[in-house]
Amino acid sequence: MPAICYCFGRRISMKKRNIGKEEKAKVTVLDKVNEALAISKKRHFRQTWDLFINLKGIDLKKPENRLNTEFQLPEGRGRTPKVAVFADQLASEARECADLVITKEEINALAADRKRLKKLAGEYDWFLGEATVMPLIGKTLGPVLGPRDRMPKPIPPKVKVLPFVERARKSIKITVKESPVVHLAVGMEDMPPEKIAANVEALLNFVSEKLPKGRNNMKSAHIKLTMGKPVKIQV
Repeated sequence: MPAICYCFGRRISMKKRNIGKEEKAKVTVLDKVNEALAISKKRHFRQTWDLFINLKGIDLKKPENRLNTEFQLPEGRGRTPKVAVFADQLASEARECADLVITKEEINALAADRKRLKKLAGEYDWFLGEATVMPLIGKTLGPVLGPRDRMPKPIPPKVKVLPFVERARKSIKITVKESPVVHLAVGMEDMPPEKIAANVEALLNFVSEKLPKGRNNMKSAHIKLTMGKPVKIQV
């Protein structure tokens, strides 16, 4: 009789453990975003949603394991990033959609004014460059823009500028070089939690596709507001 009770009790405990796993699996990214929102205090500024992905089992000394790519957030960034365009023939069109247009004639003057160039590199999120002026940009502005990861993305000949500007405004850069941590801004605090969750889920999938062993290279992930406490997300 005791053996029967023991087995019965064991079955109950195993059932409880299985229920626990099922409940854990039901916790969504949206639940975690709402949790992070609930434990965060209101601040006197517009906070950013930050996603941290800690990597494991990846040798960053090998160039092929490093990340240096871009991703378009499906729900946008919650703010309008500033885009500057270096242009020649496309200058007129670029002025209709970009925040700043620097013409071919202005490039040499900008290269001579390093203080202004460094300021622009800090103020603008993205730089685009008409293909015909890219060699000049590399030669004159590259020493300043390159180390700051602000070298322009080329705009091919005979295309519309607007789609490139719109794409840039929805995109974020993903860089992993020395430290096995991916830190990304995934939106602003006044965005609906559902949109933040959609951005996070899309990013987790995208980053995992870029890793040698996918999710097995992800140690953990956390979501938080700028001044808030981090909340762990299941990866």
